[in-house]
Amino acid sequence: MRGLLTFLVVFGLATTVPGAGHAGETVDYSSDGMSLEGYKAAAKGTSKGLVLVIHDWDGLTDYEFKRADMLAEMGYDAFALDLYGKGNRPTETGAKKAEMGKLYNDREKMRSLILAGLAEARKLNSGKAVVMGYCFGGAATLELARSGKATDIAGYATFHGGLSTPEGQGYAANTPPIFVAHGGADTSITMDHVAALSKELEAAGVMYEIEVYSGAPHAFTVFGSNRYQKVADEKSWATFTEFLKTNL
Repeated sequence: MRGLLTFLVVFGLATTVPGAGHAGETVDYSSDGMSLEGYKAAAKGTSKGLVLVIHDWDGLTDYEFKRADMLAEMGYDAFALDLYGKGNRPTETGAKKAEMGKLYNDREKMRSLILAGLAEARKLNSGKAVVMGYCFGGAATLELARSGKATDIAGYATFHGGLSTPEGQGYAANTPPIFVAHGGADTSITMDHVAALSKELEAAGVMYEIEVYSGAPHAFTVFGSNRYQKVADEKSWATFTEFLKTNL
C-alpha cells in the first residue's frame, strides 16, 4: 500500500494520442481465465530484439500503440500488454483509480498479468527483451524487476513512473540494468523518491542510470497533454534508444 495514494493522484494525467491508423494489430490472449487484448507491432526489417510496453492507469490506448509503432520502426518487435482486461479502458478518474488500485492491492496478480503479456510477446520474438512502462506502467515495470520471475530480460526502463519499493520487496544483485527517466519538476514523484531508489540500487549492486530533466513535470512524454515537454521527451527517448542498443 505504500505510495498508493500518490499514484491515485498523479496517474490520471495521460491522454491518448489523437490519431490515425497504426502499423500493428491487436491480439487476444488470456491470463487465468481473464480475456485480454494487447497490441503487437513487428520490427521493420531484421529484428534487433523484443520490447514489452506497459500502459498507464487508463489501460492500453493509442498512446501505447504509438510507442510500439515507433519501436517497430526502429527495428524492434514490440508488444503492448493489457493489465485490465479486454474492453476495460476506463475514462473516468474514479474508474481509473479503481482498476489501478486493484492491482496495487494484489501484487501477485499484477505480476502474473505482466508475465502473461510477456509470454504472448514471445510469440512475436522469443529472444531477450527489454521491459518499459509509463507512469503506472513504470511502477509495474519495477514490480517485475523486483520479482525476479521473468527470464531473458535484458533491461528495464521507466518513464515518469512510480519508484517506491513496497515493504518486504527489494532488488536482487543480478537484476538486469534499469533506466529511469524522471521530470525534475514532478511534484508527486519527487527527487526524494529518486534519491531513495538510487541508494537502494547502489546497495543491491544493480546497474542503473537515472536522467532528470529540468522543468519537466509528471507525464512529460504524453503527446497532446498539457504536461508534454518536447525536450525532455526527446532526450529520454534518445537515451532509451541507446539503452536498447547496449542491452539487446
